[in-house]
Amino acid sequence: MAKKSTIQTEKVNTHIVEWLKNYANNAKVNGFVIGISGGVDSAVTSTLCAQTGLKVLCVEMPIHQAPNQVSRGREHIDQLKKRFPNVSDVETDLTATFEAFKTAVPKTDNEAKVSLSLANTRARLRMTSLYYLAGLNGLLVAGTGNKVEDFGVGFYTKYGDGGVDLSPIADLMKSDVYALGAFLTIPESILTAAPTDGLFGDNRTDEDQLGASYDELEWAMLAAESGKTPADFTGREKSVFEIYKRLNTSNKHKMDAIPVCIIPKTLK
Repeated sequence: MAKKSTIQTEKVNTHIVEWLKNYANNAKVNGFVIGISGGVDSAVTSTLCAQTGLKVLCVEMPIHQAPNQVSRGREHIDQLKKRFPNVSDVETDLTATFEAFKTAVPKTDNEAKVSLSLANTRARLRMTSLYYLAGLNGLLVAGTGNKVEDFGVGFYTKYGDGGVDLSPIADLMKSDVYALGAFLTIPESILTAAPTDGLFGDNRTDEDQLGASYDELEWAMLAAESGKTPADFTGREKSVFEIYKRLNTSNKHKMDAIPVCIIPKTLK
């Protein structure tokens, strides 16, 4: 099911950088702020933003973070600052804030719901921090979601990492992001690391949570777009396709516009 990216990396790179530059100039802002996770999406996004020549603020926001995620993020930031003088960084350790939140909210015995809700809380605390820094510096919050996550399976937190001002790589499949990352020479440690959202304070990967790899989900997304159904597949392909369809359906509330109750004119 693995798909090799066919994008023209150099031309795509130029296209996104020009798009970012034009958007920021039209918005009359100073540049971009990006949360750095130690993953390929944030590494590629921050490198694209850095190429605009505008101010780029890379933010590390650890919350009981795994050491290898922190070290990969730091390696990328150090490399980026050496390559681009317009890049700066700051660390905002949100661990104490997260722990204070946990003591302030009601307790419950449903451990599964608590775990998921607190994972989403981590993402929302980070979003709040990014917008605080964006407001201080006149910056736009750049999203790091790719096409499979944002429009396929909805693998992000609503008003967390989904709360952004613009999305530079959201029309790129995960395989495209890796191809662009290799072209941009982001650290090899990031290119070879198993993708993880880092929201649970353990070593679980995105594949552990989703039940399928990004290669598989990318295949399923393209199959669904071509009109295929579960009846068209057997074995692992059928299982993956069903996983994709289930996630795509259950997370529609993230991907569709917020529903608005329209009041009939006769009632106004």
